[in-house]
Amino acid sequence: MSIKFEVLHTCKQSGARLGRLTTPHGVFETPFFMPVGTQATVKTLTPEEIKEVSEGLILGNTYHLWLQPGADIVKAHGGIRGFMKWDGALLTDSGGFQVFSLSKTRKITEEGVHFKHHKNGSDLFMSPEDSIRVQEDLGADIIMSFDECPPPYETYDYMKDSVDRTLRWAKRGKVALTTDQALFGIVQGGLNKELRKYSAEELMKMDFPGYSIGGLSVGETKEEMYDMTKFLNPILPFDKPRYLMGVGSPDDLVENVINGIDMFDCVLPTRIARHGTALTTQGKVVIKNATYEKDYETLDPGLQTHVSKYTRSYIRHLFKGNEILGMRLVTYQNLAYLKHLMTEIRKAIKEDRLLDFKEEMKKNTNYFKTK
Repeated sequence: MSIKFEVLHTCKQSGARLGRLTTPHGVFETPFFMPVGTQATVKTLTPEEIKEVSEGLILGNTYHLWLQPGADIVKAHGGIRGFMKWDGALLTDSGGFQVFSLSKTRKITEEGVHFKHHKNGSDLFMSPEDSIRVQEDLGADIIMSFDECPPPYETYDYMKDSVDRTLRWAKRGKVALTTDQALFGIVQGGLNKELRKYSAEELMKMDFPGYSIGGLSVGETKEEMYDMTKFLNPILPFDKPRYLMGVGSPDDLVENVINGIDMFDCVLPTRIARHGTALTTQGKVVIKNATYEKDYETLDPGLQTHVSKYTRSYIRHLFKGNEILGMRLVTYQNLAYLKHLMTEIRKAIKEDRLLDFKEEMKKNTNYFKTK
C-alpha cells in the first residue's frame, strides 16, 4: 500500500482526530486542507509559493487535464509533478464531480458517462476504467474512484440507482488499477442516511485504503452537511483516512473536523480571492469595499507573511485597477490563513480543547455568522 494512516490522538472534548498520513511524497499531520490545482496550477501562484501556503499536498483535476493538454502529454512530463514542477504530495479526483457540474451536457450509462466538451461541444466518454487509467498517467499518490455526484435533493429511487451504480464503478475501478496508488472509495447517497450507510458499508467490504465523502456542499444547507458527516463518523473505519470533498470555508472546516474528517479540499479560498474576498484571522474581509480605501492597516494583523507589508488601501487599489497582483496577494493570504487555521485546529485537538477553540473563533471572527 502506498499510504499509511494512523490516529495519534482523539480530542477528549470534541472527539476530533489527530492523525498522521504517510505518502510516497511526504508525511503529514491530519486534519489538513489541500489547495486545488485544477489545471496543474493553483491559480496565480508559483509552485514555490504553493509550498509556503500548503501542508505539502495539492489536488489536480482528472477531467480538465484529460481534456487539456491530455493525459499522454502530462505523463510524458513524468505526471503532474514533473509537468508543474511540484515535488510534494498529490491527490487527483476522478472526474465524477463533472458528472454533476456538467449535468446539462452528459448522459450516464452503466458503461460510463457520455459528455459534451464544456468548451467546444465535441463528444467525450469516460468509464471507471478510463478514469483510473488517466489518474495513473497523472501520477498522484492518492486517486479517486469514478462516481456520480448526484444533486442533494433527488428522489430516493434516483439516489438508490446512483449509489448502486457508483458501487459497481468502484469495484470496476479497483480491478482496473495497475499501480500502487492509493485508491479511495467515495461514499454517496445525498441526504438519505439509509443510503449513505449502505454506500459506506458496501465500500468498506471492498477494503479501500481511505474513504471520501462526496455529494456534500453541492446545494444543501450547512446543517444538513454537518448532520451527514456526524452520522457517518461512527460508521466509517476508525483507522482509515476520511476525506470530505469540496469543503473549505473556515466554519465548515472546524465543524467537520469535530465530526471526524481528516482531509479537505476546495476551490473556495482561491476563487473568492480573485474576486477580492480575503480570509483573515479576524474574519472575512471584502477588500473591494469603500471602507478600506483609506485603511492603512495590514490585511491580516494576526498572520505574518510577505502580504503583511502591504496596506488594505493598496490591495483595494490593486483590485479597483484590475491588477493581477491583487489576486495573487489575496490568494496567498487565503491559503496561508487556512494553513494557519488547520495548524491551530490540530493544536487544539492535541490539547483536548477543540470546542473551546470553536467558541473563541465564533466570538472573534465573522465566519460563523449566518447571512
